[in-house]
Amino acid sequence: MERIPVSGPWITQKEIDYVSDAVAHAWYGNANIYHERFERAFARYVGVRFAASLPSCTSAIHLSLLALGIGRGDEVVVPDITWIASAAPITYVGATPVFADVDPKTWCLSAKSVAECITPKTKAVILVDLYGNMPDMDALRVVTSRHGIAVIEDAAEAIGSEFNQRKAGGFGDTGVFSFHGSKTLTTGEGGMLVTDREDLYRRALFLRDHGRPPGDKMFFNTEVAYKYKMSSMQAALGLAQLERIEELISRKRQIFAWYQRELADLEGWVTLNHEASGTKNTYWMITAIVDSKYGIEKAGLMERMNEKNIDCRPFFYPLSSLPAYEDLEQAQYARRRNKVSYKISPYGINLPSSLKLTEDKVKYVCESFKGILQP
Repeated sequence: MERIPVSGPWITQKEIDYVSDAVAHAWYGNANIYHERFERAFARYVGVRFAASLPSCTSAIHLSLLALGIGRGDEVVVPDITWIASAAPITYVGATPVFADVDPKTWCLSAKSVAECITPKTKAVILVDLYGNMPDMDALRVVTSRHGIAVIEDAAEAIGSEFNQRKAGGFGDTGVFSFHGSKTLTTGEGGMLVTDREDLYRRALFLRDHGRPPGDKMFFNTEVAYKYKMSSMQAALGLAQLERIEELISRKRQIFAWYQRELADLEGWVTLNHEASGTKNTYWMITAIVDSKYGIEKAGLMERMNEKNIDCRPFFYPLSSLPAYEDLEQAQYARRRNKVSYKISPYGINLPSSLKLTEDKVKYVCESFKGILQP
């Protein structure tokens, strides 16, 4: 079997044509034509008023925090189970990350844990739609509304996911997306900030272009800010992918259905991604948590799968366990408090989830996986 990658995009002639057109024509007076089309279409898709294209989801979180006025002395709650990009911008602005525990089924932020983490210094919560799933938004909004806390929804991994028929990214003061090469919709690298709040949108536009008002032609900067812009070629690729988004999401859900069928005999011993009632999971990554009784942790599983020419990724380590946060006092609290995060993380891996994956390759992956667990 040829090597099976853990992720990868699905590119068609439409994407090639749009990018080629951008290369040939998106200059001078047309320099922003693909940005504007992509941003308008993306805002409509999510169901919000405004969208700003950016070079990454990390920059979208950074601008969200800045636009909300969060800085030194403030605390921001973030799930312990997520990629560090969800939390790093909190440090960029001088605030302190507070790591909350996750729900044992969704693996997303637990409303109960958030409530336990709130202090008078808490100014925002970053919700993460992990691996394409969504947390209990109703329960979380009760907590954040009660305390008057801003919400940033990190939908980096969840374009097209839904909670009670509302699209991911539309639940916070801002929503942020990633278009990394591994994501369901890709621009190679890239991101988007979406919001219904015009004040946050205008501030983000100002900050993403070196602190000059949109439309400024005199290069007369009024603040020191950032260079956070997407290229026209990336925007063209993103627009083409967005026009195919339902096809991409359907493929992701089909791939999960293949895994679910092939691993059905391991039910009770291996837990796959959850989809709660009222939630639509787009399964960015097919994730498996194996029962600790097997006696094999994620590093060992990945090594064995690698021997069979299968690439896998580890389920995220708790942020509070990373050397990057070793000396942070809040991480020390989290290591004692976040029982769910520390229970499931050691035994989870992401199985191959590429959009070009075939049914036969899924069967091979599952046979190999089961052969490791049940030799």
